[in-house]
Amino acid sequence: MDPIKVDFANKGRQKEIVIPPEKAALKTIISIVLTLVTAVVAFYVMLPAINPKSYDLYIYLGVVAASYVVWQGILAGVMKKPEYTPYVKKQGIVPGIIIGLLVVVVAIGWVVSSQFFRAKSYSRIIDVETDTNFSEDLSEEDAESFSAIPRLDADSASQVAARALGSLGEMGYVSQFTVYPQNTQINYKEIPVRVAPLQYASIIKWFFNTGNGFPGYVIIDMANESAEFVELNEDKHIRYSPSEHFNKLLKRYLRFEYPTYMFADATFEIDDEGNPYWICARLDKTIGLFGGTDVIGAVVVKADSPDGENNYYTVDQFKNDPELQWIDRIYSSDLIVQQYDFYGKYRNGFWNSILGQKNVVKTTSGYNYIAKDDDVWMYTGITSVTSDQSITGFALVNQRTKEAKFYSVTGGTENSAQLAAEGRVKDLGYTATFPLLLNIGGEPTYFLSLKDTSGGSNIVQQYALINVKQYNNNKMGANGTDLAKCLAGYITALKGSGIKVDIDPDEVAQQIEETTKPDETDKPEEPDTTKPADVNPDAPGIIVGKVEDIRTAVKGGESYYYIRLEGSEAYYSISASDDENVVILNKGDTVTINFSGNGAILKADSLKIN
Repeated sequence: MDPIKVDFANKGRQKEIVIPPEKAALKTIISIVLTLVTAVVAFYVMLPAINPKSYDLYIYLGVVAASYVVWQGILAGVMKKPEYTPYVKKQGIVPGIIIGLLVVVVAIGWVVSSQFFRAKSYSRIIDVETDTNFSEDLSEEDAESFSAIPRLDADSASQVAARALGSLGEMGYVSQFTVYPQNTQINYKEIPVRVAPLQYASIIKWFFNTGNGFPGYVIIDMANESAEFVELNEDKHIRYSPSEHFNKLLKRYLRFEYPTYMFADATFEIDDEGNPYWICARLDKTIGLFGGTDVIGAVVVKADSPDGENNYYTVDQFKNDPELQWIDRIYSSDLIVQQYDFYGKYRNGFWNSILGQKNVVKTTSGYNYIAKDDDVWMYTGITSVTSDQSITGFALVNQRTKEAKFYSVTGGTENSAQLAAEGRVKDLGYTATFPLLLNIGGEPTYFLSLKDTSGGSNIVQQYALINVKQYNNNKMGANGTDLAKCLAGYITALKGSGIKVDIDPDEVAQQIEETTKPDETDKPEEPDTTKPADVNPDAPGIIVGKVEDIRTAVKGGESYYYIRLEGSEAYYSISASDDENVVILNKGDTVTINFSGNGAILKADSLKIN
């Protein structure tokens, strides 16, 4: 008798039977075609850089590989016929291997780029100059420079910008556009301003307006707290934008033009002639495969060019080419903060950052901007990792060249200054903006605006000056309802401590008044304030007309609005507390104003939007 043969190979496991579906070969071909279609669609939507240093590329390739298995499963009908599941699993072996290899590459790339192994390299991404002198590098404020101090933060600037859109009504664009949420602080003709592009009010508004593009942009004067809509010629409307769709989306346009480049978020700037541009920084990973993000150049897109005219420049060109020095920002604030934190954390090695923490510092919780040498410098405080209320100094970094300087100053953090300024007006409930750093009499000084945020208004009501070194000394700070009064109080405090300051508050007040008052150039000596508009003859002191210009100023802690009607030379002044309707007033609105007095600026007693 032959011996009994027993096969123990499967050890009790039931072997899956692979049953191919009908027309399996044809369905495989269709799956491949559909996978290629998926690859094209996914690339159009995801827009990954075709660059091995981009995480997005590996995610994209993984999605494409997985889509082949999905299409095989759909065509085989595994949901209705589970007996085809082993076949689909078998078809997924190759895509699974591809996905596995992608995961391995990413994992290895992450390890070789990790801060654990490359701490010194991370600390050297930014070169910081420490042999500095605050009083020499930052010029002392004088009367003229005080009149140009930015008094608005980004949120307040956005709200002021929205008021400038009233003039769009005269152009036939009523309610078609809103202000884009992100605006950029730049130096424009040596004045700190923010510039903001537009976005469509809705997808329906996009459908009806995308053919013509955006008709202009908004420029916000941060010193006199006013905004102006800048209209572009019809043949030079902005065609490419982050708020566009399909092929006019700026990110998509750049990807097709530069498929291998990794880009940061584009920023909006204007040159000295007011021409709009998109500045699109090109990123690179300088440590290992994925570490050490840095800027190596930028694509400058002419925003009003119908065909998206653009040029690429290296960082050396931005530093040395005089024709490019109007550009203020290619390094984003967040990237600078990240790089400085690496420098502060790892300059003495990885283990020191965890154990001894000798000389380990970090940036504070925010940043602001300083105009210096016709460039924009990002400012942030530097604090010890073991302290949260005091700084060891502060850093200034040029956002065009990445020139970085550290100034050794002991004092309070920006958050401490905000709390101190708010504490002085605790009963009013005002909110302090992130401080701006000034040099007053050689003393590092925080300047803050105090906003009334009730009802989402974000209206600046007061100002504060806080001494950095003695932030917790009430005698070394001052609040005021206007900048001149605030400065006068601060100068008195400095002089009381033996610090002489060569600044005349009265001269500052005069400079500020000249900056914020309406332009009266070429104005008749005695304008006829009722003739240009539609006057009600039965009610003297009442005027009806269309709003052509709106200016704002803060006096005595209140926001005043100066309104000029079409054809009129005079401005009508009214505060928000006298009539809250003025807050929602836009250029182009028809209004009825009850006024009194005579001259170039008339007092408005009440206002009605018709």
